[in-house]
Amino acid sequence: MEPSTSRRSNTSIPYPFGIASNSLSQGFQISCGPRSRISGPGGPVLSIGDSVFGILDISLLDGSVTILASINSQQCKGNSSINLEGTIFTFSDARNKFIALGCNVVAMLLNSNSGYSGGCASFCSSKDNIVNGSCSGVACCQAPVPKGLKKLELEFGIISNKDNDILPCGEASIVEQNSYVFSSSDLSNTNNTKPQYRPVVFEWSIDGSCEEAKETTAYACRENTYCYNSSNGVGYRCNCSKGFEGNPYLQGPDGCQDIDECSTRNPCTHKCVNTKGSFQCRCPAGMTGDGLREGSGCNGAGTLVIAIVTGLALLVLLFILGFWTHWLVKKRKLAKTRQRYFMQNGGLLLKQQMFSERSQLHIFTSNELDKATNNFSDDNIVGRGGFGTVYKGILSNQVVVAIKKAQRVDQTQMEQFVNELIILSQANHKNVVQILGCCLETEVPLLVYEFITNGALFHHLHNTLAPMSWEKRLNIAVETASALAYLHLAANIPIIHKDVKSSNILLDKNFTAKVSDFGASRPIPYNQTHVTTLV
Repeated sequence: MEPSTSRRSNTSIPYPFGIASNSLSQGFQISCGPRSRISGPGGPVLSIGDSVFGILDISLLDGSVTILASINSQQCKGNSSINLEGTIFTFSDARNKFIALGCNVVAMLLNSNSGYSGGCASFCSSKDNIVNGSCSGVACCQAPVPKGLKKLELEFGIISNKDNDILPCGEASIVEQNSYVFSSSDLSNTNNTKPQYRPVVFEWSIDGSCEEAKETTAYACRENTYCYNSSNGVGYRCNCSKGFEGNPYLQGPDGCQDIDECSTRNPCTHKCVNTKGSFQCRCPAGMTGDGLREGSGCNGAGTLVIAIVTGLALLVLLFILGFWTHWLVKKRKLAKTRQRYFMQNGGLLLKQQMFSERSQLHIFTSNELDKATNNFSDDNIVGRGGFGTVYKGILSNQVVVAIKKAQRVDQTQMEQFVNELIILSQANHKNVVQILGCCLETEVPLLVYEFITNGALFHHLHNTLAPMSWEKRLNIAVETASALAYLHLAANIPIIHKDVKSSNILLDKNFTAKVSDFGASRPIPYNQTHVTTLV
């Protein structure tokens, strides 16, 4: 709900006060008064009983409303009574004072429930003793307003009739303590029939206590606020929590919003970080303290530490840049080397042959095989032969492979090597080890085969602790012959193995024979009946 504004005045009326339905409840309703000495040019007025008071100010911070009123009693006219009982208002004991004007009189505040509440006595010896601005018992006296005063009753008493002709009639009032300064001219007004209007402060509160109100839907305190019971004990009020400002009775942007202390008052000596409801002061590295301008600030050898830290950070940055540059140069150099090896080992020719023959052979990168074999660790060696070393590897898709690394390569036979690689990739027989691909980015080509778990037949034949049965031996012989027959007769181009021996016949987990190691193999045309088999 937005704060109301009088239609005939620029006076702001903060919620819970408002005109008609814009207020929290009926007790907070105000109206627009006519032009008068009470309300000014159509300003807001507050109606209490049969009395109407012009509003000078409404404070949400201390729960007060300052009005312009004549709350006094003249000795010559008898007693005066103002009753705030049954309303949300109470005379403010913190911001009002009780004053009495006259000579040799006692002005007393009465409370019909508890009797005497307070008062003061004013004396005079002569008019010469009266001092303007002083209200200390000579022609003017003052006393505090009792707490929780709602019904005002005044009574005068005469101490002595001597010299009472100086000021024949006394007057007592409740006024806002900072607005009234005694003047001897006020004494001439004590017999004046016209009322004297002065600022007076009422405290207001919402009916009930915080504890009771929080249990109801009518609880008036909104987000980022706290509730406190009025000091006069007749209700509760709301205030914005520490670090927030706004109207505690409103929700949204007009309610209690976070104060950005960093931009409004910059309380820190160095860096200030605003947080919800508060802020943080941060000292530079190497300095200690709370960072507050009104606190211990930031202390220590901050400048030197900052210089050292900055220097170290710069050195680290330069080191990182140098390392990164070296790594980048090394990476580019390695990429060029790999590209050179790929060209030397017939990479372009292999790609052309694969395309024309529609071969499923996979060309691996050196990084893939390095990862698969832990950089060709000796722990992964599973065999050695005349043509090179065989490593066990695990590809990124968890397929286990055997990778053969040749010891040497004849650069003059690259075209023949590529042709034979394509032919071998097309050999598809259950007793022939399947070649999966190759890598040409290394100094010598790397061939990738399916991994056969039981190793070479040679080791099983010579294992006296677990000799092979004749049945297994015969099966292996038959399967080996079947593989060789396939290579000689059934393949697209006949292939002569040229190095058949027990160490080149592998056995899987079911002891199925797999002919391997085609390093010395040669394809022969169909029209050729003889081939040199010397290795």
